[in-house]
Amino acid sequence: MDLPQTKTHSRLVREFYFWSGLVATLAYRIIIVLNNYSALWVKISWYIGTVGFILYFIHRYQISQHRVALIKNYDLANRISAVTALSNEEKSTLHYILYSLQSSKEKLNYIFIFFTSAVALLIGLYFDFLA
Repeated sequence: MDLPQTKTHSRLVREFYFWSGLVATLAYRIIIVLNNYSALWVKISWYIGTVGFILYFIHRYQISQHRVALIKNYDLANRISAVTALSNEEKSTLHYILYSLQSSKEKLNYIFIFFTSAVALLIGLYFDFLA
């Protein structure tokens, strides 16, 4: 069986996605101020925010998928009970964390944000450059 790797992305890659999300969030929030000054800067800020969210939420989805694959492929949720170095409370806590990571709806949220951002980007490009 080809199991998923447990290696994380490089620090540079992690920083890129972190700053993409942060810049996107700030770009969307500043639109309320830019509305009072320049329609061009509103559009620029909106595009930066939308592209940033697309990048960030693709990454978050991939991370979530990878975590679930690791938990399932290594059968971690079931193997916790066999560990003798942990108290029952610690086992229960770890089991909860692993189970909640597998059953969380966060991936649906990431897909929804990515999809709606991509659609909005396409519509924006159409109206700004083709219509």
